[in-house]
Amino acid sequence: MAQNPVGRPGDTMTLPAEIEESLCRCGGLARLVEQLPAEDLLNERSATLRALADPIRLKILAMLQVQPLCVCVIKALLGIADSKLSYHLSVLKKAGLIVGDQQGNWIIYRLTEQGVGWTANVLGDRPGGTHS
Repeated sequence: MAQNPVGRPGDTMTLPAEIEESLCRCGGLARLVEQLPAEDLLNERSATLRALADPIRLKILAMLQVQPLCVCVIKALLGIADSKLSYHLSVLKKAGLIVGDQQGNWIIYRLTEQGVGWTANVLGDRPGGTHS
């Protein structure tokens, strides 16, 4: 029987023999916990995946994969209200997938390095969503 790593001291749990044996071979529950990703990395990845989990935001990323664009072009292609577009751009910016660069009266949006990687991974590494 293995010790419960998150329960009260002395708590135990019954495990299937196969799981208990493999845990013992890999160093037990403590070793398993050591191999888990850091909490901040899990939180960061979770935020990125939430940002990617919307078809409008994926379409924005696909557009920016082709070239940097101003808000007016993105809005015209999506056909959505300013407030809705602003919200989606904000989510993508918070996730570190895009940045907006001020150029005179315009804000030109482009993919960040992280945005390039995630967009290629999710939509394909070439515009049009095809993998090479």
